[in-house]
Amino acid sequence: MEAVRIEHPLEPIYAVDSRVLVLGTMPSPKSREIGFYYGHPQNRFWKVMGALFDEPEPLGIEGRTAFLYAHGIALWDVLSSCAIVGASDASIVDPVANNLSRIAEAAPLEAVFTTGSKATALYRRFGAPQLPGLAHTGLPSTSPANARMRLDDLVKAYLPIRETLERRDGGGR
Repeated sequence: MEAVRIEHPLEPIYAVDSRVLVLGTMPSPKSREIGFYYGHPQNRFWKVMGALFDEPEPLGIEGRTAFLYAHGIALWDVLSSCAIVGASDASIVDPVANNLSRIAEAAPLEAVFTTGSKATALYRRFGAPQLPGLAHTGLPSTSPANARMRLDDLVKAYLPIRETLERRDGGGR
């Protein structure tokens, strides 16, 4: 399979009260097809997010968007374009960064979380210089390719998102 140049087709999701920013690398072919983040049916991102807040898995674009808004979570990707083979983050070459400061200028972000080792490395290279002083935590990938981690393990790994949001909420929204 050959690498294909992809331009990021999705707008970031954020509100004026978003406090954490969650970043992946680039939407997968399935996510691009349905027009929303973490759209592959085997990706566990939305299951993890629901479990993290003791809620059912948010479903559909409207339900997932409402979930993010309700919890103060902004969602986007580190890259605006790259060459990639299928959905393989490991194959990414010629990356170009998104302008992450556009979210930071609109919302009172307290922390950035990246999903997967490639997103973490790309954020450190491209994103962190755009958002100096903002706390960053790399999280494991929720992709089906990360089969070594069970759902419960992923939920535990993602707890820093909830903890960050609860710090000022006094225990929950």
